[in-house]
Amino acid sequence: MAIKGVLKEELENSIRMKKKYEEELQKLPVGSLIKKKIKGHEYYYIVMRENGKVKFVYKGKRVSEAFIEEYARAKEMRAKYRKLLSQLKKQIKFLKGALRGQESI
Repeated sequence: MAIKGVLKEELENSIRMKKKYEEELQKLPVGSLIKKKIKGHEYYYIVMRENGKVKFVYKGKRVSEAFIEEYARAKEMRAKYRKLLSQLKKQIKFLKGALRGQESI
């Protein structure tokens, strides 16, 4: 019975962490910054999905280094949070299954 309590506690913790990761993902800027080269000139765009379609938002010929770094960091953090969320979802599924099996004993 002590195991059941530990599993429940771990499940609650995992659900709480999942919610926190999802909130952090929402705080990140939308889309990715890309640089296109058109007729020898470079242009910056934000690429995002909107209503299932890919949308390019023009940002200009030049953008600040801080802006580029912000989007690079956001891209890294988005990948990190998505990986962690994937692992947590698997863990939650496992824990729910383990608790369901535990109750039938």
